Amino acid sequence: MKAPIGVIDSGVGGLTVAKEIMRHLPNEEIIYIGDTARCPYGPRSSEEVRKFTWQLATALAKMNIKMLVIACNTATAVALNSLSKKMPFPVIGVIFPGARAAIKATKKNEIVVLGTSGTIKSGAYEEAIAALNTSSKVIPLACPTFVPLVESNEYEGEFARNMVMETLLPLKKEQFDTVILGCTHYPLLQKHIEEAVGPHVKVLSSAEETAQDVNEYLDYHHMHHPIEEKKIPVFYTTGSVPIFKTIVEKWLDLQNADVRTISFK
Repeated sequence: MKAPIGVIDSGVGGLTVAKEIMRHLPNEEIIYIGDTARCPYGPRSSEEVRKFTWQLATALAKMNIKMLVIACNTATAVALNSLSKKMPFPVIGVIFPGARAAIKATKKNEIVVLGTSGTIKSGAYEEAIAALNTSSKVIPLACPTFVPLVESNEYEGEFARNMVMETLLPLKKEQFDTVILGCTHYPLLQKHIEEAVGPHVKVLSSAEETAQDVNEYLDYHHMHHPIEEKKIPVFYTTGSVPIFKTIVEKWLDLQNADVRTISFK
């Protein structure tokens, strides 16, 4: 099926999901929208997040996508169900794949979920994990400073490391063997998070599981792009193109990435 896959996020975090989709499905065309001007979504009301997510999805619908991936946990929590019911294409979120990855990985059924305030308040991960394994203990922790770190392209230095260490201090008193990065921005901080929780804890992103879901859906419904050719992804941002372009090229290992601006009222 000669149509692109749309990927949306509150900013650059969804690039972690786009990266895995591009790796698993190199022949597919990707159109990505990062709503960096209104990022982060985590502290916003559910009504605001739902409105913004619908705006992004509607913009991609006009670009004739064949599938939408909500590569944002906060948006998945509040908008996945309504978008799935009303959009003319399949919609995949990142929460259930992340929960499934954690259930596969944990040995003790003790799982930490790191997320934005909005995702943690929604209880979406607890619900998804309970649907897979009712005996799992879930320890949620909101990390509101992480998204701004990533969006400002300051996620690699000592300041970011110290911020992660301080934010995760409450976990020192908890017992767990698995951490879900319940925000698609957080994999860019993964090395700091792994250092904070220790070498015996598995730190998981939902990105690869989500890409596998995309692949399986396209395969089952015979929707893969029929031509074997490398498709150049297109990226839209509602904020600064230079900053967004820098992160896109660095994280996805691209040169001269096609980054464009888009705006919403």
